[in-house]
Amino acid sequence: MILRKILIFFTFFFFISNTSLLSIENKILIKINNQIITSLDVKNEYKYLIALNPNIKNSNKDNILKLSKKSIIQEKIKKIEIEKNFNNPKIPQKILEQILKNVYSRIGINNLNDFKEYLRINDVNFEDVKNKLETEALWNELILIKFSSKIKINEEYLKNIIQNNNKFIKSYLMSEISFEILNLTDLDNKFLEISNSIKKEGFDFAALKYSISPTSNIGGKLDWINENSLNKNVKEAIKDLKINEFSKPITVPGGFLILQINDIKNTKIEVDADKELKKLVDFEKNNQLNQYSKIYFNKIKKDFEIDEL
Repeated sequence: MILRKILIFFTFFFFISNTSLLSIENKILIKINNQIITSLDVKNEYKYLIALNPNIKNSNKDNILKLSKKSIIQEKIKKIEIEKNFNNPKIPQKILEQILKNVYSRIGINNLNDFKEYLRINDVNFEDVKNKLETEALWNELILIKFSSKIKINEEYLKNIIQNNNKFIKSYLMSEISFEILNLTDLDNKFLEISNSIKKEGFDFAALKYSISPTSNIGGKLDWINENSLNKNVKEAIKDLKINEFSKPITVPGGFLILQINDIKNTKIEVDADKELKKLVDFEKNNQLNQYSKIYFNKIKKDFEIDEL
C-alpha cells in the first residue's frame, strides 16, 4: 500500500564551483561521513541535470556545477539515511517503470526506448538515472512510514468544494519554486533576486538554484492540477496570470511558493464526487508529506560531517 502511495508522493532529489572540473582528472572533492563525492560524480550530475532540464543548457556552467554539487550532497545524505532504516532497500520494477515514465513524459519523450536513446546522446548512463530515481522513491517511502500518521485531512472541507454536476473545470500546468527565509523583512529582496534569475536564466534554472522542493531537479515542473485542488491563497495568487507569467510569493506551510503558469486548459467534465474527493485528498497528503520531507532532511543533515577537500 505504501509503495503505491509513492506514485502519489513521487518527488525527485537535488544539487564545483569550477568549470574545469568537467575535464580534469577524477579526484575526491567532498567527504560525507564515510561517503565520498568525486569530480567524476559532479561531471555526471552536471550532464544529468541538463538532460532532465534542457532549458538550462545555455546557462552559466559554473552555476550549474554548483547546483550539481549541491544535488549530489543531498542524494548522498538520503542514501545513508535510507540504508540506516531499511535492510536491502529496493523498489518493485513496476513502480520504478511508472516513475521513469513520469520523468520522461515531462520532457516530452513518449516511450522508454526513446528516453534511453536521449540519455545516450547526452552521455548520461541509464542505470545511473534508475538508481537516482530509486533513491528518491525509497526516501519518499521512508517519509511515508515516519510521518503518515501525522497527516491531517479535513475531508468535510474538501467535499464542500466539489460540485456533483456537469461543468467546465480549469486546469493549470505549472512550475514551482519553494523557498524559505530567516526573516520576513528579507522577503522582498529574496523575491527580487529570484525574479531577476527567472528573467535572466529562465524558470527552470531558477528552480534548480533556489527551490527547496523535491521538484527542483526537473525545473520545478508539476503535473496538471485542476483548480479544485488549489487552496484559496494559491487560486487568488494565480487567477490573473497569463501563460509564462509567474506569481508573487505565496505563503505556504514552511515557507513561500512562486508559481509559473506554463499552460491552461478548460475541460468539460462530469464530476464523480468520490473520485474527485480522492484526488483532493491525495493532493493534500502530497503537500503535507513534502513539508515533512524538507523538515526531516534539514534535521538529519545537521548530524552529518560534510568536508570539502
